[in-house]
Amino acid sequence: MANLLFYVQLFVTIYMTGVVWFVQIVQYPMMGRIPADMFVDYENEYTSRMGLVVAAPMLIEMATAFAMLFLLPTGMPRSAAWVGFALMLVVAGVTFAWFVPAHATLSQGFDADLHRRLVSYNWVRTIGWTTRAVLLTWLAWRL
Repeated sequence: MANLLFYVQLFVTIYMTGVVWFVQIVQYPMMGRIPADMFVDYENEYTSRMGLVVAAPMLIEMATAFAMLFLLPTGMPRSAAWVGFALMLVVAGVTFAWFVPAHATLSQGFDADLHRRLVSYNWVRTIGWTTRAVLLTWLAWRL
């Protein structure tokens, strides 16, 4: 069971890493190019569609990262599970505490300063997910 949970976590982490890099390099920078009269509709559709793409994988990733604290695959250091969980807490914490409210504000209309911060602050998630993907890939190779 522990191995299955680990590989599910690895899969969803790599998936989310790909999503966050796409958002960081393509999606968020291009948001500033949406015409003002179309932005609210765009933002509302964007958040709705992104919810379909990321909600379930994020929940699965959080659950499996938590489970790894108790169900370690043979040979996996407990410290690695804690590091992975801490990174997940950072990524999820920033997402729910800052990005969800930021998108709620943007759904009322474009704000150039908030958009700039969105692109800048997303590096926290991009680095967090990338670090998790590297850690879990290393662990998979090691296991």
